[in-house]
Amino acid sequence: MRNLFAAVLLMALAACGSQGGGKAQQQASATPHATSVQRAGADSMASHDPAVGQLAKADIPDPQPRPTMQAQVVLDRQGFGPGVIDGKMGISTTNALQGFQEAHGLPVSGKLDVATQQALAQWNNIPATRVVRIPQEWGQTKYVKIPKGEDQQAKLQSLGYQSLDERLAERFHTTAAVLDQLNPNGQPAGMNGAALAGGGEATAQGNGKAATAAAASPTPSPGPSVSRDPTQSIYHAGQLVRVPNVGSDQIDPEQVQDKDWLATLASLGVGTTQPHVSKIVVSKHGGWLKGYDKAGKLVAMFTVTTGSQHDPLPLGTWGITTISRNPHFNYNPDLFWDAKPTDKEARLPPGPNGPVGVVWIDLTKEHYGIHGTPEPQTIGRTESHGCVRLTNWDAARLAQMVDTSTKVVFEA
Repeated sequence: MRNLFAAVLLMALAACGSQGGGKAQQQASATPHATSVQRAGADSMASHDPAVGQLAKADIPDPQPRPTMQAQVVLDRQGFGPGVIDGKMGISTTNALQGFQEAHGLPVSGKLDVATQQALAQWNNIPATRVVRIPQEWGQTKYVKIPKGEDQQAKLQSLGYQSLDERLAERFHTTAAVLDQLNPNGQPAGMNGAALAGGGEATAQGNGKAATAAAASPTPSPGPSVSRDPTQSIYHAGQLVRVPNVGSDQIDPEQVQDKDWLATLASLGVGTTQPHVSKIVVSKHGGWLKGYDKAGKLVAMFTVTTGSQHDPLPLGTWGITTISRNPHFNYNPDLFWDAKPTDKEARLPPGPNGPVGVVWIDLTKEHYGIHGTPEPQTIGRTESHGCVRLTNWDAARLAQMVDTSTKVVFEA
């Protein structure tokens, strides 16, 4: 999603111990890039799933089957996060499959084997992708490039999204590069020659309105994923785009008192209905976080980044003191072994591009927590300074599953 390593890698990987001496900051003001929550209980791009046994209505059919991406969106909906949804088998998807298999009493292979495919078959009517229209209000947002220095970042109102593309990617749990693959030449794969970007009657699939007919011949497969400047936007408000079919994104405003957090959930495509987790287990070796309910059933599993040689994961049993949503970040260079001698203390504003993302779950182990990240594509692949990092959407989901009664176990 973001390529801010030169600017914020120190903080993104060394976010632990910065939240007010280990105690989380209380609820912060909303980022101006949050999507408004509509009366229907979700943002305008929310999923509209077909009834059991019925096929999804697709105004612009996807010309490719995308079986791995289809499995990823189903796993994501079931609480077993595949990380960035990209249609590829990787560390996060393997972990998600293992979690799903464990929860359903299947042989734990981490593969899309026959038994797992049969178990997932009940959701075969959930397509891998859908076409949505980018809200007009997104074009009214001012996207600001994040400066390099903490002193300059501290002057901003928020550490929000740098571009509409970055915002769109996070909403659908993917990257701008994957969006480019799903939208060759800026049009949804499967769409015919005349683009309707910004006009026409085509809308998200399943909403009952007519759309432009799909192309008679399949769209060629997109090329390999490539990174691009996260501050630049290819897409724009009003445009039709094909996106991963992220679901479980329905929002009940009555369940959330904090309206700022409600807007953040909508911007991340995370619904308000989540299971309660009584126990969290984080594996240093496995690179995963598992959530168990009161009966000991596995109900959620996410890939995480934990610790480093300098700051290993503090093994043991801990508790949760507070949960901070849209937190500020108090950067104290004295707490980080790799801080520069010239670094000074700074209080950074909240936002998805902040060092701890949209969530800080403070632990009874001083200076340690579970939090989000501005770099979701690095989860499971880079080190942290002892804390546990997840994608922003997984962190937001986890924040709704736990409370101060939840036990946290860090194991080797």
